[in-house]
Amino acid sequence: MTRNAPPPSPPGPSAQADPPELTLRGLRVFVALEETGSIVGAAARIGGSSSGVSQYITGLEHAIGARLFDRRAKPVTLTPAGQLLSTHARRILAVVSEAQTELAEISLTALPELRLAIIDDLDASLAPVLVSGLQKRYPKCFVSAFSGRSDLVIERIAQREADIGVAGVLPADESAFHILPILREPFVLVCAKGALTQGPDLRAQMERLPFVQYSHAVPIGQIVAAHLRRVRQNVTRLYALEATRSVLAMVVHTGGWTLTTPLNLLDGERFLPKLDILPLPFAAVSRTVSLVARAGELGHLPDDLAQDCRRLIRDHIAPRFAAMVPEATGRIEVLEDSA
Repeated sequence: MTRNAPPPSPPGPSAQADPPELTLRGLRVFVALEETGSIVGAAARIGGSSSGVSQYITGLEHAIGARLFDRRAKPVTLTPAGQLLSTHARRILAVVSEAQTELAEISLTALPELRLAIIDDLDASLAPVLVSGLQKRYPKCFVSAFSGRSDLVIERIAQREADIGVAGVLPADESAFHILPILREPFVLVCAKGALTQGPDLRAQMERLPFVQYSHAVPIGQIVAAHLRRVRQNVTRLYALEATRSVLAMVVHTGGWTLTTPLNLLDGERFLPKLDILPLPFAAVSRTVSLVARAGELGHLPDDLAQDCRRLIRDHIAPRFAAMVPEATGRIEVLEDSA
C-alpha cells in the first residue's frame, strides 16, 4: 500500500522569490507595537488589523533573522535585537518625515485647493482671517471653509474631507495628527439677569432654577454633564439644545442657568444684556481649542496658521471679551507655541 504524502507546508517568507526586506510601513508598525505594547494597540494606532500587524512584524523578523519582541510578555517587550532596531527605525522615520515636510513645502506652491473646518464658536472670527491669509500665501489656491461642532470638525479631518481643522476636541488617535494648541478658556456660570445672587447658598439657588443643558450629542454638553456629576451639583433637567444661541435664548426665556465658555458667549453676543456671568461656585473646568492637521502632509503651513490664530485671539478676540464682560473672572488664555 502506498502511503499518502504529507501535505505541503504553507509558503512562508523563506519560500518567496525575493528575500524579505525592511520597509517603511514595517518600521512604522514596529514602532507602533513598541509604543503601545500590544498587537491590538498597534493596529488601532496605524489604522490596520491585528493580523496585518503580526504579518509585518514576522516579515521584519525574517528580514533581520532574529526575534524582535517577546510576545509572551504583557505588554510585549523588545528583545536585544529589537532594541537595536528601535534606534535605527526611529532615526530612519525621522529622516523620512523631514524629507516629506520639505517636499510638501514645495508642492504647496501649486496647491489647487485647501479645505478648512472650524468650530462654529470661532467661525465668524477666524474663517475670514485664515481664508484671506491663505489666499495671500497661495494666490492660485481655492480655499473653502466648513463650520460646525468640534466632533464634526475632527471627523472631517480624519475622513480627509478637510485638510486643517480648529476644534475643541482631539482625534481618538493623536499620533497620526499634528496638533497645535491655540487657546484655553474657562467655563463660567451664566444665568438670566438677576436670577442668581452670589453667596454661600448659590448652589442651592441653582438647584431651584431650570438648568438649560447642551445636548449630550455635542462635545461641550458632554464636558458640562461630566463636570456637574464630578462636583455633585443637583440640576433640574428639562430640555437640551445643541446651538449656543438656542441655549442662551432658553436661559433668558426660562429664567434659568447654564455653563458655557467665553467663545460661546461671544457667539451669542446679542443675549449678553439679558444675562449675568458669574464664577463657578465649585471646582473650575476649562477646554482647550487646537488646530489639527494630518501629520506630515502640509509642511509648515499648520504651524503658520496656528500662529495666525493665536495672534488674532490675543490681539482682538480676548480683549473684546474682556471689554464686553468685565465681570467675568475667567479669561481666554492664548497658548503660545512651545517650540
